[in-house]
Amino acid sequence: MELRTEQLAEGIEKISLIGRLDSAGTQEIDIRFSALVATRKLFAVVDMSEVSFLASIGIRALITNARAQKQRGGEMALAGPPPLVADVLKVAGVDTIIPLYPDVDTAFSALKAGAE
Repeated sequence: MELRTEQLAEGIEKISLIGRLDSAGTQEIDIRFSALVATRKLFAVVDMSEVSFLASIGIRALITNARAQKQRGGEMALAGPPPLVADVLKVAGVDTIIPLYPDVDTAFSALKAGAE
């Protein structure tokens, strides 16, 4: 699992997750991911377009960090998951907790409107 960041606008970052968000993958990125989203007010678009597998531990990491981010006045949005990953997110009800968008641009527009 790889994690890359890019600032999209002031206070809005894109966090790209690449690979398998399983037990090993979640362990690889958990500390860095948590440090990015849970320790400051931040609006984050999590680009999931290159996530090939999503396990329950990965879902837990997303929800935990989204809740911590919200407590600090920020928000997280998930963007562009492949069909199988999107199905897992929807079946698990993650889309009722963290907004899910078809692509990064749509998620960015939604977060930008909320950040202003």
